[in-house]
Amino acid sequence: MNFLKLKIFIALVLSACSLNAQKSKFEGYLFAYFEGTAENRKSEEQLRFAISDDAINWKALNNNNPILNSDDISQSGGIRDPHILRGEEENTYFIVATDMSTAANGWKENPGIVLLKSDNLEDWQHSTINLAKDYPVKFANAYWVWAPQTIYDSKAKKYLIYFTVKFRDDDKLDFYSAYANADFSEFESEPTLMYSAKDGAIDGDIIYKDGKYHLFYKGNTKDKNGKEIKNGIKQY
Repeated sequence: MNFLKLKIFIALVLSACSLNAQKSKFEGYLFAYFEGTAENRKSEEQLRFAISDDAINWKALNNNNPILNSDDISQSGGIRDPHILRGEEENTYFIVATDMSTAANGWKENPGIVLLKSDNLEDWQHSTINLAKDYPVKFANAYWVWAPQTIYDSKAKKYLIYFTVKFRDDDKLDFYSAYANADFSEFESEPTLMYSAKDGAIDGDIIYKDGKYHLFYKGNTKDKNGKEIKNGIKQY
C-alpha cells in the first residue's frame, strides 16, 4: 500500500495512549486528520476533526473544513500527520503534526513540527520547532522531520515527543525523541536517537500495555543492493 496516496490520513483515536483515559469512561471518539491527494493541496494540508460513537462510522466536524488555518500555526503553510493525545491532567489535549506543505514545496525538506495545546478542544496555543535552526549542532543537515507523536512517560511525568528524521546525506529514516517542556511549546533539550531500524522506519506508534512499551512502525526489508523487497507494519 502506498500510504502517500491515501485520501485521508488518520493520526490517532483520542485517548488511546493516555493512562488515565484507559481508566475512564467516555462517550465517543475523536480523529485528527488531514487530506492530501486533490489538486488543491493547500486547502487539504490543514487540521480537521471527525467524531464517532463506535470508532467505525465517522462524521467530519465543521463540514470537513479546517479547524485551524495552517498558515497561522506552521512555518511552511501546511500540516500533515496530526496526532492528538488526551493529557493526564483533566481537560488537557495535545496535538503534534509535521510542519510541511507539499503544495508549496513538494516533497523537499520541511522545517520540523507543530505543537498545539488546549483545555477545551476549541482554543489552541501553538508553537513550532525548526530542528535545523533550533538544534544546529546535531540537526543542521536534517532534511525530513516527519510524523511526530506524543506519549506520556509516567515515570518521568513528562510528555515524550518522537518522530522520524532523514538527513541530507543519508536516506535512512530513524526515530528521534525529546521531552516537551512544561507548557508544551518546545523541547526540554536536544532530541536524541530513540530507535534505528535496520532498513529505516517511519510512522511510529508507541503503546503501553502490561508494564511494557511496544513500538509499531511502517518498516521495510531491503536486499543487499539496497532495493526494497518488502514492507509493512513491524513491532519492536
